[in-house]
Amino acid sequence: MSTLMNQARTRVPRFAEAAIERARLTVVPRATARRAARVPFVALVSVLLVGGVAGLLFLNTTMQQVSFTTTAMEQKASELEAQRQSLQMELDTLRDPQRVALKAQEMGMVPPASPAFIRLGDGKVLGTPTPATPADSLQVSPARTAKPRNLKQRTVKVKPPKAITGGAAAGTGATSPGTKKPQDDSRQGSQR
Repeated sequence: MSTLMNQARTRVPRFAEAAIERARLTVVPRATARRAARVPFVALVSVLLVGGVAGLLFLNTTMQQVSFTTTAMEQKASELEAQRQSLQMELDTLRDPQRVALKAQEMGMVPPASPAFIRLGDGKVLGTPTPATPADSLQVSPARTAKPRNLKQRTVKVKPPKAITGGAAAGTGATSPGTKKPQDDSRQGSQR
């Protein structure tokens, strides 16, 4: 090390040598640099936390709004489906051939006893056309069908049990478990 110092003394003037020695001995405080680096970091973390909480709150609120909207739409869809089914049932009732035939009969229309048909290809009439009259018409409302035998109700008559009469003997007669028959008196004495 002394050789280096001797070379530096010869090359650099004395005032420069003193400046170099002072520069080596000067210590720069690092405490201010650390504090300055911590403040932006803490601020950044705080901003990220607040932003994250606000974002989660916004997301949660939005999801609840969507859930309420979905529930309302599902309820409306089920109401509309019930209304559609009701209208379909009403339409099926109105389209019922029996009902249409009864309405036509109320209006004075008569179904033909023997209908005739026209073949559209050549215009030929199939069958003999005869005017329909109420006396010749078919019956519109058929008779009710009978129930099958296995669906008919059967009447079952149950006879009430005969009452035991006869003073003291009636009161002492005990029944055996699970039956309604009185036990023998000889068995009662042996069990006691």
